[in-house]
Amino acid sequence: MAKIAFLGLGKMGTGMAQSLRRAGHEVVAWNRSPEKTQHLVAGGVVLATTPADAARNADAIFSMVADDEASHRVWLATDGALSTATPGAFAIECSTISYGHVATLAREAIGRGLRYIDCPVNGAPSVAAQGKLTLLVGALANDLAVARPILEGVSTSILHFGVIGTGTAFKLINNLYGAVQIAGLAEAVALANRIGLDQKTLIAAIESGPCASPHVKRLVTGMVEGRLADMPGLSIGLREKDARYSLAMAHGLDVGMSVGEVAHRWYAQAKPELGADDDSALVATVMSCGGRV
Repeated sequence: MAKIAFLGLGKMGTGMAQSLRRAGHEVVAWNRSPEKTQHLVAGGVVLATTPADAARNADAIFSMVADDEASHRVWLATDGALSTATPGAFAIECSTISYGHVATLAREAIGRGLRYIDCPVNGAPSVAAQGKLTLLVGALANDLAVARPILEGVSTSILHFGVIGTGTAFKLINNLYGAVQIAGLAEAVALANRIGLDQKTLIAAIESGPCASPHVKRLVTGMVEGRLADMPGLSIGLREKDARYSLAMAHGLDVGMSVGEVAHRWYAQAKPELGADDDSALVATVMSCGGRV
């Protein structure tokens, strides 16, 4: 079994670290707020005081943090993981970061002799805790082959999109598409409720209709019935960040994203009004009240 460093123990990181420990790996973890992680110690996870301490002598270093700034801190700061990482170790960045930051981070890691795995994920915190995530990977084929036994500790599916950067590219595309779906569903539900359509029939029609998707099916009942607390998901702040990173990637490649621009504007304007930490589905409340974001 491998020695794993894990950086970032939020909702997703906690479940992933627990899954790696359950798979038999030695896990040394770091979190910005150590007081929130004491429950992991009972499960055999060792807590480090800095990312550098966690990474020392590790076979693989995972990161699951919020954004580019947090990723830069855990990897590239003076006490970041790259300062002590052993050449030949895997640098596995699972955070949803920008396309440009992936290039920078990979260059730094490879320059220090590490093997970089671009590895954002699909799946909720509950799925992370079960070790059943889908990994969206951009990496050299040989590196992925060697890292696969470790990655299987947190996943049931590994999708290899190509070279470094392609995993993040798909993740950003996917999350912008999700933002568009939520915005479109919210508007449709607001209009249907204003007209007075029977709510149970509306839910059944949307769930069985041509526009249904797992994303839509998960959200539609809570949106229609106004039970937003029953729809845990990505926060408005993270949804806005992911959409912004995706649009920046598209603009850098001269690809127009007019629908994505509108969806991003929803979240950018909703964030200060509703709170960055609230669930992204809360944007539905604006439309259901007749407002416009």
